[in-house]
Amino acid sequence: MKISAVDLFCGVGGLTYGLQRGGIPISAGVDVDRSCQYAYEANNDAEFVPQDITTLTAASLRKLFGPADYRVLVGCAPCQPFSSYSHGLSQKRDDRWSLLDTFGKLIAEIKPDVISMENVIELASQPICRRFLKTLRKAGYDVSVHRVRCADFGVPQTRRRLVVLASLHGEIKLQRGRATTKTVRDAIGGLERIKAGEASKRDRLHRSADLSPINLKRIRASKPGGTWRDWDDSIVARCHLKKAGRSFRSVYGRMKWSEPSPTITTQFFKFGTGRFGHPKQNRALSLREGAILQTFPRRYRFARRGDALSFQNLGRLIGNAVPVKLGAAIGRSIFAHLKKIDKTARLRKSPKMGKQCR
Repeated sequence: MKISAVDLFCGVGGLTYGLQRGGIPISAGVDVDRSCQYAYEANNDAEFVPQDITTLTAASLRKLFGPADYRVLVGCAPCQPFSSYSHGLSQKRDDRWSLLDTFGKLIAEIKPDVISMENVIELASQPICRRFLKTLRKAGYDVSVHRVRCADFGVPQTRRRLVVLASLHGEIKLQRGRATTKTVRDAIGGLERIKAGEASKRDRLHRSADLSPINLKRIRASKPGGTWRDWDDSIVARCHLKKAGRSFRSVYGRMKWSEPSPTITTQFFKFGTGRFGHPKQNRALSLREGAILQTFPRRYRFARRGDALSFQNLGRLIGNAVPVKLGAAIGRSIFAHLKKIDKTARLRKSPKMGKQCR
């Protein structure tokens, strides 16, 4: 059977790479952010299409699939409007809310055989999600909705995600994860030691952001799994001494070797934006460590040799990615489903192998 898939909002290719590992060939990835193109094409056997999906027509999307027995359309619309980290972004102030509607409209027009949509858990409670699911069912899809712990699929994070699978050919479900929970030590414990502001000579992506003198004092005073409340008052940020700031405990923290990491966000390289302090070394996570915790392989290339590396840009691209191992689980689930329906279709078309004996 010939399968062709297109990945909308593809970013640097976490979902595409995982799907390919799960048996789903990707024809193209579409994303408005051109800074994703090098990493996407350097690591994946697929074309990068730099385009806003609000301008993508059904006809042009059909061309991206090319000839195939089964077409698969996947996508993870930008999750910031729905994420708990956004502290309630207004729909009126963020145009990204409408992207899921655009995704649904394209699906209804071209009717791919299988759909997958991945996003933050919080999206499930939003009217726009209910509208998206209604669009799929109205178009004839059998829909399954899964709230998953990424740790169950071998991702060394506490990240939880919403995965929607839909098929025109009957029930489709996400194959449950049976992976042993991976810890921070399992993932990054063997990497070379570096200091804050330094980079490895062997791997230029293994570099950490510099720390100010006060933040260096703070991380030295931090315990794995602890909070800024463990510090002496002389180094506590003024905002946290106020009543309104005392509830923000999940910042300026160290991770624990023996547990999965917190959700890797676009700011994982900053000590003060979450529990992103290294468990042992006095620094925040390096870019490479963030990518590994997102289950990108060590060989995954994010920038051309000789190009300057931007913490802000690469942190955003890595933090926004779908964890590769979750993508692989989605790929395996889709492949198993298509293999089953293809086998059934072929049996129905095959001639009888002779009369039954009496």
